[in-house]
Amino acid sequence: MAPETLSEQLVKYLTDVHAMEVQALAQMRKAPDLAGDPDVAAAFEEHRKETERHEQLIRERLEVHDASPSRIEDLLGAISGKGFVLFAKANPDTPGKLATHAYSYEHMELAAYDLLERVAIRAGDEDTARVAREIRAEEEAMAIRIGESWDKTVAASLRDRDPGEHIDDYLADAHALEAQANALLDKGPKLAAGTPLAAVLENHHAQTQRHSELVERRLSEIGASPSRLKDAALKLGGLNWGGFWAANPDTPAKLAMFAYAFEHLEIGAYEQLTRTARLAGDGDTAMIADTILPDERAAAELIFGTFDAALDASLREVAQRG
Repeated sequence: MAPETLSEQLVKYLTDVHAMEVQALAQMRKAPDLAGDPDVAAAFEEHRKETERHEQLIRERLEVHDASPSRIEDLLGAISGKGFVLFAKANPDTPGKLATHAYSYEHMELAAYDLLERVAIRAGDEDTARVAREIRAEEEAMAIRIGESWDKTVAASLRDRDPGEHIDDYLADAHALEAQANALLDKGPKLAAGTPLAAVLENHHAQTQRHSELVERRLSEIGASPSRLKDAALKLGGLNWGGFWAANPDTPAKLAMFAYAFEHLEIGAYEQLTRTARLAGDGDTAMIADTILPDERAAAELIFGTFDAALDASLREVAQRG
């Protein structure tokens, strides 16, 4: 790829991560008040300060390249971040919804900075690569903090509530997530055709269909059923994401990044489901969550392993379109 094309792509990746930080800040400013646990709230507050520094570091790297943040992308990021806060507040299990989303979002950022570092290295910009590594490490550390706090998050979500009364809601949420995953995986392998990512997504599609069946069967066993509204909404979201990736010139890399984050959204949901089920004395539901979790974790790691090849494919695609 020509040096000028690599430089242009580096600026595009910097612009994208800046918008992500703007969205993260909109969430982090409200997250401590919604966490429901003092330790989790403190972690969010600490990360708010880190996020403010991340935004400044990326702004400085854009300035070095005679570029500036995208006002449109930043505005959309801020609106999206505030929208999620309102969504979390509207749910009775606000701490759980907040933690699950934040866990996924941290992995989205982690992936974005990993890809940014790879583009920067290819472009010969070691300063940007260093900044990307530094920020990536802090995003990963925050993801680990959230992942170590599921017990506290579940306790905060269920405070003064009977866990047994909410198993069907959590199972319906999981079923809706699997519906979205299936919609994404219907299109994913074609969008990533010719890359190792395609095979990983194809294999996980079969697993996802089995996960959906397990959750639906368990809902039936406890006299409940999937939520048609949740399933339809998230399935539509999955189809819309598929169209978004197809419209982007760097489809394989962006698809890998999003799929990696989505796996962690599912991981967070099942981590909370298994804990809630155990508190309710529902061993059968806990066993289903514990059966699905290793598949989601393995898929996330396999997707991450395709990043380098996905980025190469994306950069070739951009060069050809250019």
